[in-house]
Amino acid sequence: MTTRKDLLRGARIDPMPVTGRESVADLVDNAFLAYNAGRLAEGCRLFAERMLADNVTVGMSLTGAMTPAGLGMSTIIPLIEAGFVDWIVSTGANMYHDAHFGLGLAMHRGTPFADDVELREEGIVRIYDIFFEYEVLLSTDAYIRQVSAGPEFQRPMSTAEYHYL
Repeated sequence: MTTRKDLLRGARIDPMPVTGRESVADLVDNAFLAYNAGRLAEGCRLFAERMLADNVTVGMSLTGAMTPAGLGMSTIIPLIEAGFVDWIVSTGANMYHDAHFGLGLAMHRGTPFADDVELREEGIVRIYDIFFEYEVLLSTDAYIRQVSAGPEFQRPMSTAEYHYL
């Protein structure tokens, strides 16, 4: 049975006030103690202690609607270009929705509280709090059909090879 002492064995939360003279490391170590700030601090420690070590291979798994939110261009590509990511595994949906940006198709911030019936009546597609016109899907599909009609795609291949081409 878990005891009260076991449950309260974590470090006491007793931060010093932020003065503005702290380094980023000081803020992470001494002010980011719980909730999402605590998870951010855990991520920073993992990055500093494990990912920056010599001879480390870093893989990234992409699930959920990351690319429709713009994370492909804003964070994933810069991480790859800077040498922080060695390989990626992604859902096909992330790869598909990333094509919208490559084709210059508009994605918009929305709200998770919108009325789905109203969105449908207006021809708006929603991915949680991301909105875009139904035409975005049709245009992306048309582009993929056009590319897939190329001679290099006219043979059996794995999805990995298809996406590589």
